[in-house]
Amino acid sequence: MQEVLTQAAPASVPADMSLLLVDDDRPFLTRLARAMEGRGYQVRTADSVSAGLAAVEEDAPAFAVIDLRLGDGNGLDVIARLKERRPEARGIVLTGYGNIATAVSAVKLGAFDFLAKPADADEIHSALAAARDSRPMPPENPMSADRVRWEHIQRVYELCNRNVSETARRLGMHRRTLQRILAKRAPR
Repeated sequence: MQEVLTQAAPASVPADMSLLLVDDDRPFLTRLARAMEGRGYQVRTADSVSAGLAAVEEDAPAFAVIDLRLGDGNGLDVIARLKERRPEARGIVLTGYGNIATAVSAVKLGAFDFLAKPADADEIHSALAAARDSRPMPPENPMSADRVRWEHIQRVYELCNRNVSETARRLGMHRRTLQRILAKRAPR
């Protein structure tokens, strides 16, 4: 009688490695998809909120990496739908405009982690593979408070179509003060 040996997958490698990537930056999306496939994930991509929602409806993945700001809406809608369809799924939100309020919203809607762009495949894989009860490691080179403030001002300035007066009004600062800030280089 021949004994049949079955090998169980290691505890650290989940059986379902399906991953949905949602980002409207096509070159970044393509590079990240290739990198994550190289790490053993079965990757599907989407470049909009609507395509991401359709992918979740079709087959909710075990993992998702979703850009916060997409051309047709907010990536948090995809995270919320993923958590409805598959509560144990691990979703990570990527954004170039990180702030505390957005990070809190992402976590409340079910995101496991919140990473600032540009995040590389190693950071993303580490966040996806982290133990459920572990806290993410602090970034190696976090932005300074001055840099965070400068990024926020730049974002509001762009959203106001580079209108200095409107930006100053929305930020509650004097127009000349804003002009001086905009004339300086970005802090480190």
